[in-house]
Amino acid sequence: MATSQHAQRTGLSIIAGGGDMPIAVARAAQAAGRPLHIFGISGAADDAIEAFPHDWINFGHIGRILSVARAKNCRELVIVGAVRRPRFKDLRIDFGALINLPSLFGWTVGGDNSVLTGIIRFFESKGFTVVGAHEIAPELLAGPEIFTRKKPGKSDKTDISVGLKVIRALGALDVGQAAVVANRYVLAVEAAEGTDRMLERCKDLNRWWKRGRRSGVLIKCAKPGQERRIDLPTVGPETVSRAADAGLAGIAIAANDVLIINRDAFVAAADAAGLFVIGIDTDAVDSE
Repeated sequence: MATSQHAQRTGLSIIAGGGDMPIAVARAAQAAGRPLHIFGISGAADDAIEAFPHDWINFGHIGRILSVARAKNCRELVIVGAVRRPRFKDLRIDFGALINLPSLFGWTVGGDNSVLTGIIRFFESKGFTVVGAHEIAPELLAGPEIFTRKKPGKSDKTDISVGLKVIRALGALDVGQAAVVANRYVLAVEAAEGTDRMLERCKDLNRWWKRGRRSGVLIKCAKPGQERRIDLPTVGPETVSRAADAGLAGIAIAANDVLIINRDAFVAAADAAGLFVIGIDTDAVDSE
């Protein structure tokens, strides 16, 4: 009981990028009775954050984040939502950023995992505890189940297995969290462009395989050794729309490693489009 009460009293800061995920996390924190304050990244975060205590910030407003979060005793921190990596010359820095300039510069170079690890270390060095969105809202995590009326077939399961191997092999080089595989052929691998643009590339690539029917699977999972507190893979209704446009048969997501935005709408969209969605136990796939 004491631990639960402490969790409810602990203030939460949310650094919010784009999409619905920051709002989902804020609602979960609010439902748990936790004080919270959102720092919405201008040009990325949705205006819906204005329903909560908030400030609009630029990437360079480090001093503002630290001072406001400390004043409101929001020492636990979640960083969530889609964000494009800033160019150093575009940062509008405040005094707090100026005195931490070497750390800020480090955020603009290197692979995703090294950058995110650097961000976490910075905030922890300032007395904050960085937690994952899934720790605040565990209901957002995909489980090991079939979400849709349609189920994957034998060839789909083979494609899923191939896709997992590809992501893990390239993930060791800090490349991508997703791949598209059709008939054991790797159509695309996610790189810096993100999942949506990767799926756009698959529209033409998948025509040869389709032969009048849906073919291929989008596979999403965390990279080996990935920093799970910030960058867990995410899917939502838009993912379904783009996968359907690419002519795919379904979507496979790693159980306990992928967040689902608007779960009901996500599943309904997949059913309407005739796609399957499956949450896979990656350990079980490995043992097959």
